[in-house]
Amino acid sequence: MDVITTHVNADFDCLGGMIAARKLYPEAQMVFAGAQERSLREFFLQSAVYAHGFKRVRDIDLAAVTRLILVDVRQSDRIGPFGEVARRKGVEVHIYDHHPAGKADLQADFEVIRPVGATVTVFCQLFMEKGIVPTPDEATMMMLGLYEDTGSLLFNSTTAKDYQAAAFLLEHGANLNTVADFLTQEMSAEQVALLHELIQNRTVLNVNGVDISIAHASVENFVGDLAVLTHKLKDMENLDALLVAARMGDRVFLVGRSRVPEVPVGEILAELGGGGHSFAGSGTVRDLTLVQVLDRLPEILRRHVNPQWQARHLMSFPVKGIGPESTIREARTLLTRYNINTLPVMDGPRVVGLLSRQVADKAAHHGLADVPAREYMSTEFASVASDSTVDELKELIVVRSQRFVPVVEKGRAIGVVTRTDLLRHMVSGMRSGRRREIETGINEGALTLKKRQVARLIREQLPSRVLEVLQELGVVGDALQCEVFAVGGFVRDLLLRQPNLDVDIVVEGDGIAFASEFARRQGCRIRSHQKFGTAVIIFPDGFKVDVASTRMEYYLEPGALPTVEDASIKLDLYRRDFTINTLAIALNGPRYGELLDFFGGQRDLEEKAVRVLHNLSFVEDPTRVFRAIRFEQRLGFRIGVHTEHLLRSAVRMGFVDKVGGARVFNELVIILKEANPVPAVARMAELQLLKYLHPALVLTPRIRQRFEEASRVIHWHELLYTGEPCQGWLVYFLCLTVELDKDAMEGICRRLAVPARYVGMLCEQRAEARSRLQSLERRRARGTRTKASELYQWLKPLATEVLLAMMAQAGTDEVRQQISHFFTHLRNVSPLLDGNDLLALGIPPGPQYKVILHHLLQARLDGRVLTRDDELALVRKRYFNRGGPKT
Repeated sequence: MDVITTHVNADFDCLGGMIAARKLYPEAQMVFAGAQERSLREFFLQSAVYAHGFKRVRDIDLAAVTRLILVDVRQSDRIGPFGEVARRKGVEVHIYDHHPAGKADLQADFEVIRPVGATVTVFCQLFMEKGIVPTPDEATMMMLGLYEDTGSLLFNSTTAKDYQAAAFLLEHGANLNTVADFLTQEMSAEQVALLHELIQNRTVLNVNGVDISIAHASVENFVGDLAVLTHKLKDMENLDALLVAARMGDRVFLVGRSRVPEVPVGEILAELGGGGHSFAGSGTVRDLTLVQVLDRLPEILRRHVNPQWQARHLMSFPVKGIGPESTIREARTLLTRYNINTLPVMDGPRVVGLLSRQVADKAAHHGLADVPAREYMSTEFASVASDSTVDELKELIVVRSQRFVPVVEKGRAIGVVTRTDLLRHMVSGMRSGRRREIETGINEGALTLKKRQVARLIREQLPSRVLEVLQELGVVGDALQCEVFAVGGFVRDLLLRQPNLDVDIVVEGDGIAFASEFARRQGCRIRSHQKFGTAVIIFPDGFKVDVASTRMEYYLEPGALPTVEDASIKLDLYRRDFTINTLAIALNGPRYGELLDFFGGQRDLEEKAVRVLHNLSFVEDPTRVFRAIRFEQRLGFRIGVHTEHLLRSAVRMGFVDKVGGARVFNELVIILKEANPVPAVARMAELQLLKYLHPALVLTPRIRQRFEEASRVIHWHELLYTGEPCQGWLVYFLCLTVELDKDAMEGICRRLAVPARYVGMLCEQRAEARSRLQSLERRRARGTRTKASELYQWLKPLATEVLLAMMAQAGTDEVRQQISHFFTHLRNVSPLLDGNDLLALGIPPGPQYKVILHHLLQARLDGRVLTRDDELALVRKRYFNRGGPKT
């Protein structure tokens, strides 16, 4: 006799799997090995599932069983009385399951085990392979199991094959209304009481850097659907990993759920007689009390929870050190350059001592600046390996007060961990008891978004094309064994849910080599800059990705361009301008979606604050004052109080004057290219920055009015769809400087090193436009009509940007309309006749052609000719006599 069975406390995946197995073994008897979960029992009461012929154990002659088909289980101690049958000699055992092996003790004669989200999915794959078609009732019961075990296809354990299985079942009549009715039932009073007790008794255990919640309860009678309650608790408290232990009567029931691979709950519960997979597990304990189970859990967790944070995760690299013979003076220079407090003293790749800033300063104070570092370095220090745990680092840094710990592999220093590194890790690792997700997608009160949240943001916010590019970048990084990160404004705007497809990538390694390999695989081309270790990947359709090697910067003097050296991702992010731009997202396979936030960038996004990373930020690079204003106005943020104090100090002390004019000009152009630059320019005026363009430049109410008018005329021109390019920033710049005289404007162009192609427009054409505008205003005031040909002659030589600035600066609507009329009706007017026509009329070629065509143009502009014949008649009348063309 063939028997199909499953584990005790069967759920819908068991039911669906047994129904499916019957299609493969039509003569087999379906028997539940023990009790079922409450939701499944209610389904039996309210549906016609009894028609499928389920038997009770007592109706089966166990001695007659020759083949045992097990569904969703592989342990003999989880199938009740069938455990003995499975171990009996001569009984053939077939197994269909989706759980990893764990401590399964049954050896099957035939098995189908696949790493998917539900056992039902295993059968759906077999059905599709064999052409087996379930009935609508069977498909509905299978869909119940699929949805329950994958959390409606939302659990981490869900795979693409689970979605295919759902589509297959839906195609064959699965009733989703029935699925919804039985998977979203209200909790009973007993379940509510049990859930309340679990909430009250929840504690958090940190194991190897991972927070794991453990909840327990004790009731006298059995309460069903403990797995459902576990899911509710996990979702209510937004937990990464949760283990629930509930004593019911004389047994302890266990359920585990995990969102992170570091906590494999299936393996953990297998040590207590249960099982499951990495993200979900369950079990029943008969021989231990609840207290004993809770006592054993910490030790079990320590064995199975993978260390999440090790020294290699916290360390900075490459190591910046000095040789033993280097002087104290040289050491102080490096300490200042790299903004660090301790330098390792290196004998080749080996660390032989540590020299702190305090020791170096005191030695210099005592006149010992030229003494070798080896004389005053500390030689009593400990180092760690790259896989050393956070606890080991805490012992050295907190207990033994060693503020600087070298990370060493095979005698070679590969990185360092400082007290600050450890403190940042400990702070970012804190977890509040409950978090609320706000509109930006940032967790309130938390300092780190989970990988799944970031991955979801990427899927939701980015086009599929960009999503594929990011994934392929990670694939190439894995192949080249280098870490790849998306960084900067792209990440910032992703978290803010603002569009930004300017993808910036940094690579811990050779950025150019990485870009070359990616381009080879994807059929792209690259443009590289060897000096800076950067490259641009250019796709066939023009889409671009900027790639750089991770690097650090230091400034030899205020306002100078930075000196660049290779560094780790942490030091690369530290060189950036503001905390909100220091966020990075890992793209490599195992870390895909991991958000790096070393400097509180998420906190400042949440608080809508623009803050620098250190107090000398504006001193080292004064152009950051312009960028601070730009981000503040673009994002609707506010410059932090301390940051604004530092900004005003840098402006007051004249550090902006030390910056090359071309760099200031570039920052100004970027501000003027903003969708609405008016608030940013007003903020520049408030912070006394306009004087660095020219001492006479101020933002008067009149200039501000013209500046705001510029926005309207630029939008008006865009709506004309002339196809003629217009650089809006030039229009704004002309309006901003409208009250400056010629000498002042030329002075601005020299101060800002304005490119020659713009100087003529900003000086000569600007002066010409001012004169023409004054003439038009005077004519309007006198009531004098300006002919179209005169308007054309005055305005035609001027660039589009200069004309739009004239419209913005016009004092009356009449004059503005005249310039508008030139744009829309006059600018592209030309005679219908050309030189060939004049030659055909018998007029010999020569300078006279230009005169005749100009005369025709004026006549057409003023409406004196309308057709080609009108032009021919005008030429004959004006330039012919009775004998032929005038000579």
